Order: sequence, then C-alpha cells, then structure tokens
Amino acid sequence: MKNELEALNASVLPPDAKQIPHELEKHGDIRIDEYYWMNERDHPDVIAYLEAENAYYEQMTAHTKPLQQQLFEEMKARIKEDDSSVPYKYNGYWYYTRFETGKNYPLYCRKKEEMSAPEEVMFDNNVMAEGHSYFKQAGYSVSENNEIAVFGIDTVSRRQYVLQFKNLLTGEVYDTKIENTTGRAIWAGDNKTIFYTRKDPQTLRSSQIYKHVLGTNPDTDVLVFEEEDETFDVGVFKTKSRDYIFIGSSSTLTTEYRFTEAKGPDFEFKMLQERTRGLEYSVSHFKEHFYLVTNKDEATNFKLMKTPVSQTSKEHWVDVIAHREDTLLEDVEIFEDFLVVEERNEGLNKINIKRWDGTADYYLPFDSETYTAYIGINPDFDTQYLRYGFNSLDTPPSVIAFNMITKEKEILKEVEVLGGTFDKNNYESKRLWATADDGVKVPISIVYKRGITLDGSHPLLQYAYGSYGITSDPSFSTSRLSLLDHGFVFAIAHIRGSEYLGRNWYEDGKLLKKRNTFTDFIACSKYLIFEGYTNAGNLYAYGGSAGGLLMGVILNLAPELYNGVIAAVPFVDVVTTMLDDSIPLTTSEYDEWGNPNEKIYYEYMKSYSPYDQVKVQNYPNILVTTGYHDSQVQYWEPAKWVARLRDKNIADTKIYFETNMDAGHGGASGRFEALKETAKDYAFLIDLAGKAK
Repeated sequence: MKNELEALNASVLPPDAKQIPHELEKHGDIRIDEYYWMNERDHPDVIAYLEAENAYYEQMTAHTKPLQQQLFEEMKARIKEDDSSVPYKYNGYWYYTRFETGKNYPLYCRKKEEMSAPEEVMFDNNVMAEGHSYFKQAGYSVSENNEIAVFGIDTVSRRQYVLQFKNLLTGEVYDTKIENTTGRAIWAGDNKTIFYTRKDPQTLRSSQIYKHVLGTNPDTDVLVFEEEDETFDVGVFKTKSRDYIFIGSSSTLTTEYRFTEAKGPDFEFKMLQERTRGLEYSVSHFKEHFYLVTNKDEATNFKLMKTPVSQTSKEHWVDVIAHREDTLLEDVEIFEDFLVVEERNEGLNKINIKRWDGTADYYLPFDSETYTAYIGINPDFDTQYLRYGFNSLDTPPSVIAFNMITKEKEILKEVEVLGGTFDKNNYESKRLWATADDGVKVPISIVYKRGITLDGSHPLLQYAYGSYGITSDPSFSTSRLSLLDHGFVFAIAHIRGSEYLGRNWYEDGKLLKKRNTFTDFIACSKYLIFEGYTNAGNLYAYGGSAGGLLMGVILNLAPELYNGVIAAVPFVDVVTTMLDDSIPLTTSEYDEWGNPNEKIYYEYMKSYSPYDQVKVQNYPNILVTTGYHDSQVQYWEPAKWVARLRDKNIADTKIYFETNMDAGHGGASGRFEALKETAKDYAFLIDLAGKAK
C-alpha cells in the first residue's frame, strides 16, 4: 500500500503559485519580487494558496500517517500526564503548576502556608481554553494581600494578550478587560494599583507603560511612560525585595531603567542611569544598594557593580565582581548571607556561591562533559537553600535544593521518563570541536545511542539557532528519544551569534559578521561527516525563526551536504522585512541585523538573504512550517520562499509547506498538540532516512 501511495504521489504536482512581478528599489538597486502579492493578509487568493499547500503536504505525507501516530504515542507515553512542578513558597503561599491525565493545558494552583493545606485552583486552562482553537495564558501576578490575581490571555496566537482580574477568594472574574498588552502586570504594594505594558497595535512593539487602579475604567488608565525610540522595547518588573518597581527600556545594545517605591502612593519614577549607547545593565535590589550586571568600562563579558539607592548614576557604581576575559557573567541571585553568580566559562554553565563576609567562595561541582545548569526560583532572601536545575542531552532534568552552608543537596524532583524503556546509560553525550573557515574552533554537543560505530552510516540531525546572543544549551528532551531510538545522532552546533563562548562569540555573529553564523554551521556539518558520524546523503538540519534564516542560507550555500532540512517559522525575506518598519520587530532589530536604509547593511544583508539568493540548483528535501498569525515572522516570508525554491529547484526532491491557520510563532497550543507537530517533523526525517542516498 505504501509503495502504491508513493507512486501516486509521484504524479501529483505542487500548487502553482502565480507570479506577478513587483519592483522593489533601494540605493539604486532593483529587486523583483514575483510573489509579493502573498503579503496581502486575508486576501482570498492568499488563503486559497495556503490551503492548497496544506492539502498538498497532507497528500504527499499521507504514507507517514501511521509513523506520525506511532511517534506521537511514543512521545506521549514517556510523559507523566498527571505531573506537577516543584512548589515554591511566596508571601505565605505555596505555588505550583500541575497537569491532569488526558488534558492539554495546565492548572495553576496554590496552598496556604503548608503543603498539607487544601488546594486552591486559581486557573484551570482546560476550562478556559474551551471553544478556542488556540489558547495561551501568560502567567499571573497576585496582589500583596493574596486576594486578587491579574492574568493575560491570548486566543489568537498573535502575542497580544488581554489582561483580566480574578478574585481568588470568591472565584469571580471581573468584567474589566485591558486589550493589547504583553500579558503580564506588576502589583504595587497598595493592592489596588497595577503597572502593565501595552503594545503598538501595528508593529506589536512593547512601547507604553500604563497604571491601572482596580475598579476603574481602563480607558482612564494613566500613561506612565512611553518609549518613543522605535529601536527600544519597554517592560516593567518588581524587585525580589518587593520594595521597588522598575521600568526598563532596552535595545540590542543599550538599556535604561527608571524606578519608584512599590508602596506608593505617588509612584514617581526616577532615572537610575540614562541611556548611553552601548551601555547595558540589569538591576537587582538588596538593602541599601542596587546591584548591576553591566558591560560598563568595556567589560565585554560583563561584571557586577553596585550603587547606593540614593545615588544611582554611573559615576557612583563600584565593582563587586571584576570583569574577566574568559568568563561571561550571565546573572546573579542575592540572598541575605550569599551571592550566587551564574557564569559561563568555555561554553559550560557554572554556579559560583560566595558569602558576603568572604568566608566562602566555591563552585557547584558538575562532572558532565556537556550539560545545562541554571538557578531556579528563589523568592526568599533569608534562606540557606539555593534551588537550581540540572540536565544534559542524556540526563533528565532535576530540580535540586542545595544547602549553601553544609553543601548537602536534595533532589526535589527528577523528571520521570515513562514507558519502561528509557535508561540513560543507553545513551552517550559529549562535546566535539569543528574548525571554521577562519580557523576558529566551533563546539558541538552531540548525543547518540551508546555503542554506535562511526562508519558514516547513521542519520544525523544537526540543530542550531545562532542569533541575538541566545545560547542553545544541551538539554534533555523526552521527544528526541524517538529520533535516537530510530538510529539518529543529534547534534547542537554552538555557532557564532550565540553567547556560548562569551559575548565576543555573539559579536562575531551579527551585523557585518553575520556570515560567520552560517559558515560555522556548514563547517560543523563537514566535520561530522569527516569524523564518520554521518554522510552527506543522510545528514539533516533543523532551525526555527532566526534559525530558519540559518536553514535558508545553508540551503543556498551548501545544499549538497543535506538530504533534508526543516525550517520552522523561518525569517527568510530579510531585506524586504528589515526595510518595512510597519512589520513587528523590524526597527528594534537594527542593532542585530543592521539597518538596510544604510547601503553597507543593505548590500551585506542582500548577500545572504535566503529569499534573495535562491538560485537554479539542486536543493535537498525541505519541510517549511509557519503560523498564519505569527507576530515574529509573518507567514508570507516562508510562503514566498517556498514558491521561489520550487521554481528554481532542479533536483528530484520534495519541498513541503504547512501553515497552521490557528497558530502563531510558537506553534500549536497545548502539550499534546505540540507533540503532534513534533511527530510530523520526525516522521518527515525518519521517512527520508529510510530512503537515504
């Protein structure tokens, strides 16, 4: 039956996207976009095209439906369906999240004072999601008197949340609704005032901070701060001490904070340190000082400074932890007696524990060659326990309570992998180093079934992101076990554009050095082939969003290295998007990609832009996915790219395109729907590997 389906599919033609040449001119350079018409959202021709692509994808992959179902059942079977998070105590209540068997969405719960107290279900997202094809709650914030919660809801997947209020004592959800927010809000100490962030309705940039008083009409809310620089976003948060509320403005290169006392009543915001281009800092509060993780004084890898609350401008800042050339300082957690520092050295997470009085200074021991460790939720100052998390490519996540005085640790929870077949000793992970075109060593984290022979016969999936300084740490995935158990090797290429090897690793992978991101990935692919982990006929690549841009570039530069590529919500029409300041996120990302209104950035951007560089050549098998309501990468970018790829591809390969008409940048909502999307991706790869060249 399978062979009959494949024979039938061979005669099926993909949708024919009409070409209507549209001229785009900049700096005297003319680009012709024959698929520009797809930009018109909700046009009947656009909807018809997307639906035709979905139908083609469904028909061409129908033979993998049993495999998709098998993978979904495998992945679902590994999950403890009635799972819950480790509770943490805050302001007299234990808070936790739990799931119920067979249900897609979480329940947010709390118990008063003791875990033996009756459970209060604050939000049951399964009930709240009824009638919606997409549902997402953006967390919640509880008033200081523990009575009222403010929460944000998105039922479109456009990341435009509606804020609402719930009385946790009576269960009443108030009629008040505040539209077009980021979904989160901060309570002042008076139990009636909140501060929240509104978005620009067109660009979706977080641009305004408003003050709302409970019980009043949102139309009368007071605009507290508006960020007029289109390259900046704003947000609002409360310090761990609960003494101060901060408004932060940030761009890729620069930050600025204002603060006010959380207790009010006037809420007059004062400047901490006004923006200075290139000066970045984040802020914490402890007693009489603000603590700042900053790159001041050319501290490329950041350092820790402090300043009196009464004198906050940068001339008053003094060093607490000096800058180190070999160590990236990522964050700090402050306790009454201890300072805990999150660092990254040679790519590996480090947690440094220091006593304020200088009597102790040590690192938590981690034995693995490649792993992920991070500071968890620690809401209290006056405790000797640090909560942190640990996992690796072959070790399930654990939440650990560590006694900073006795150095004893207790595993509060280790994620259970159900199904009865998982044994971490059956897998092996390690770190490799490839050599880039310019001689730089690029790290690769890799995992596979223990005992495989490096004869080049194994299928390998290579993943990377490589932008915004975001680091893809080597973490565990129960879903990925399905790939490993089907004989795949999995690799994360820690390419430039992330901060895996420090801030300079990021600086060398953006703006006019962005091509390093792409050539690093290709160098890692060649290394993995050379070392016998796979071969060019059985190598696969995956990336999403800016990682989808990466996929687009490697497809143009080195298509012969890959048998299949998955590009999820890919940012591929770089030049056109970055020239359109009405599109969400464009202006705030000039410091990442460059401003193409300047000729030097225009030309450099065009030289790698996947859509602009598609050419007549042999392309491998490709699966492209997107969400119609995507707020980060508009659906038309991948739609146009797929049409042009098909037009130029001269190989006998398949190019599939699926649009989730109900979802946005993050894909489907609900844990099981997300698993189904993963099962589709894996089925595409496993099917290709079964026919590998």
